[in-house]
Amino acid sequence: IKIEKSENRIFIKDIIYGDYSISVNESWSFQLNDDKIIWNISRKYSNLAKLEEIAFPQWCFKDLSVWKGGILDNGGMVWCKYLKDTNDTYGVHTGGVLFWNPDTGNALRIKAKSDGKWVAAKYSQSDQKEFVCTHFVTDEELEPRHNLNRFVHQRTDVFSPFNVQKGNVNISLELEYVDYAVAYSRGKLPGIDAEAVRELMNTTGRYGVVDKAIVGANGWITNWKCLHEPFFAQIGMALNDSNYVKNMSATLDSERDYAITVDGRVLSRWHNADDDQMPGTFNYKTGYYEAQWGYTIDSQTGYVINTAEQFDLCGDMNWLKSHKASCEKALDWLIKRDSNGNGIFEMKNTSIKEKKSSDWLDVVWASFENAFVNAQMYEALNLWTDCEQVLKDQVKADYYKSVAQRLKESFNKSVDEGGFWLPEKKQYVYWRDQDGSVHGDNLVTPVNFAVIAFGLCDDKQRISQILEQIEQRTTAEHLFHWPLCFDSFKKEECDNWPFPTYENGDIFPTWGYLGVRAYINYDKHIALKYIRNILAQYEKDGLSFQRYSRKTQEGLGNDILAGICTSVTALYRDIYGIRPKWNRMGLEPNMSKVLNETDFNYTLRNTNYHIRLSVNDYEMQTNYFTVKSREAFGASSQEGGLIVYPHNEEKTILKIFGESSLPVEVTLKHYSANEFSWEMNTTDNYRFIIEGLNPVSKYELIAQNKPICMEVGKDGRTSFTYSCKGRVKFRLYSK
Repeated sequence: IKIEKSENRIFIKDIIYGDYSISVNESWSFQLNDDKIIWNISRKYSNLAKLEEIAFPQWCFKDLSVWKGGILDNGGMVWCKYLKDTNDTYGVHTGGVLFWNPDTGNALRIKAKSDGKWVAAKYSQSDQKEFVCTHFVTDEELEPRHNLNRFVHQRTDVFSPFNVQKGNVNISLELEYVDYAVAYSRGKLPGIDAEAVRELMNTTGRYGVVDKAIVGANGWITNWKCLHEPFFAQIGMALNDSNYVKNMSATLDSERDYAITVDGRVLSRWHNADDDQMPGTFNYKTGYYEAQWGYTIDSQTGYVINTAEQFDLCGDMNWLKSHKASCEKALDWLIKRDSNGNGIFEMKNTSIKEKKSSDWLDVVWASFENAFVNAQMYEALNLWTDCEQVLKDQVKADYYKSVAQRLKESFNKSVDEGGFWLPEKKQYVYWRDQDGSVHGDNLVTPVNFAVIAFGLCDDKQRISQILEQIEQRTTAEHLFHWPLCFDSFKKEECDNWPFPTYENGDIFPTWGYLGVRAYINYDKHIALKYIRNILAQYEKDGLSFQRYSRKTQEGLGNDILAGICTSVTALYRDIYGIRPKWNRMGLEPNMSKVLNETDFNYTLRNTNYHIRLSVNDYEMQTNYFTVKSREAFGASSQEGGLIVYPHNEEKTILKIFGESSLPVEVTLKHYSANEFSWEMNTTDNYRFIIEGLNPVSKYELIAQNKPICMEVGKDGRTSFTYSCKGRVKFRLYSK
C-alpha cells in the first residue's frame, strides 16, 4: 500500500484484495474541507462477477448504545433498539444518514454519492454486538432478497445477489460532526417539552418511512403501510424535513401508478408478502393489495387528502397536474357509490352479517353508509376543490364543492331522517346497514371527532354536546388519551370481545390529531392537555407501540404505528398554526397564554422562516421580509417583493415592492370585507398593489391621515406608490 500526504490530504493507493474469481484494486483519498472530511473511494474490479456481499465501505460502532439511531436522507430513520437480535438487518435504497445520540448531543452525518450508480445501505447488529452500517454501490438498483422485506430477522442478507462489471466504480463520502441539539432544535416552546417533540418526531414519526417511495405508518420492522390513512403529508409538515417531503411525493406517485385500478379503486395496503391479502389481489412486484378484512374505502379519501396536503408542502404545480386525473378517479369511484341518491356514499359491504370492514377499524363490521368514511370524503372533496381551482378547472371545482355540500346536508340529518345524528345520545352514529338498521352508537371517537374537525358539523350545540361528554368520560377514567370508543360495540358488530379489547375500546393515539382539531375552536386548553399527555407518555415509554390498553394504559401490540405522533403534528398545525400553502407560508395560530413567546424556525421550500408566536401576536420573518399581525395571514417573497395574504386566503392580496433591496417590514392591523389597514416603519419608496377588491364598490385610501388617489379596475385591482419616511399607517376602506 502506498501513502501520500500533503497539508490537508491523504492519498492511499494499491489496496489490493480478492482471489482468482475476482480481484480488486482500489485507492482512497481523504480531503479536509473546512469542518468536513471528504473520503473518495475508487475501486477497480478485475472482471464481471455476481456478489453476495459488499462493503463500500462498512462502518462498525462499538455497540447499539453509541447512537440512538440514524436519520436517513429519505426522511426515515433506523432505530437501534429494534436491531435487538444478532444479525437483525434493515436495508434501504439510500446512503445518506445522520447518526445521533440525544444524551451527548453528538451526531455524525455521512453523505454518500456515486455518479451514475445506485447507492444503498443496510443497518444491523453484528455477532460481535456492534452496530454496523454497510454501504453498497451497484450498477442496478438492489432487489429485496426475501419477498419485499426491507427488514429481516437474525440474518444479514436483506438484498439479493447482484452483478458488478469489470472496471472502475467510485463513491464520495462526506463526513461531518453535527451538534444535534442545534441542528435539530425545535426552538423555544414555552409550555411544551421541546426535547420530547424532537425525539418523538425523529423516532416514531419517521419510523413509518419503509424505503424510497414507501412512506406509511406501520413501518419497516413489519414491512407494512396503509393507504387508508390520511395523515402522512401532515406528518411531513411537522417533521419539517425536505427529504421526507420529497419521498412523500414519490410515494404518492407510486400509489398513482401502481395502487389505483382502472375504474379508480385505490388499493388499501402495501406489504412485503401476501399473508394479509384478499385472495387474488396481492401484486408480488409492487406489494399493493386489498386487505383480507374487507374493502377499506377510506383509501379513496386517504390518497386524495394526502395528495392535496402534499401539494401545499412541495408547491410543485406540475406534480399536482400529474395527480389530477387519478384524484378525480378516486373521488368519482366513491361518488358513484350512492345507489339510493341520498348524497351519502356507500361501502362495498352492506351488512354486519358479512363480517367485513370498510375502513381503518378493520375488525369492526362497519358497512353500507359509513359515517367515518363519509366524513373523510367531505374533507377530501373540499381539499380537492381548492386544488381544482389552483389548476384553473372551475367546472370541476364547482362540481366537487356541490357534492360536498349535499353530503353535509344529508349527513347532519337525524338517523330517523336518513342521516347520522342520534339526538337521544347526542352523538353521530358510526354506520347504517342497507336494511336501515343503525350501528355504532357507542360514542366512537374518530367518527365524532372527524365530523367536527373536518367542518362537517358546524352546529355549536351539537359540538358542545359531543365534546363535553367525551371530555367528562375521558377524565372520569383518568385516561391519558382518547380511546377508539367509550362503550362496547355489540358482539355481532365486531371481532373483538369482551370490551374493552383492541379496536373495541382500547386507546389508539393514531387519531389524536382529529381530537386536537375538534377541540381547538371549542376549548384550546383541552386540546393542549392531550398534546402534553402524549409527550409525557413518550418520556415514559417512547410511544413505540400499536395501541394502549384501556385497562392498564400500557403499550400493546407487536407493531408500531407512526401515526401515534399525530397529536404532535396537530400542535404545529392547529395550535402554532403552521399552514403552508403551495405559493406561500401561512400562519393560523390558536395560542394560549402558557405558550406565549414561542419562537422557532421553519423551513419551507428552501426558505427559512423565523416564527414568533404569542396570543394575538404573530410574526413571520425571513431574509427578505417581516410580517406581524394579530390575525392569521400568509406571506411569500415573490416577483421581487412581498406578497401578503390576509387570513391566509387568496381573496384580498397585498403586494409591496421596495425601490431598494432592504427587507420589507409590515404590520397588518385589520382586515375584513370592507376594510384593510397596515403599518410600515421604514425609509424607502414603495409600490403597492392590492388585488381581490370589489370593482363595483367605492374605496378610499388614507396614508398618514391624508387621502391618496387610487382607482379599482374592473379586475378588482388597484395600485399606488408612496415614499415612506418612518412610521406610516395605511387604511383602505369601502365607502
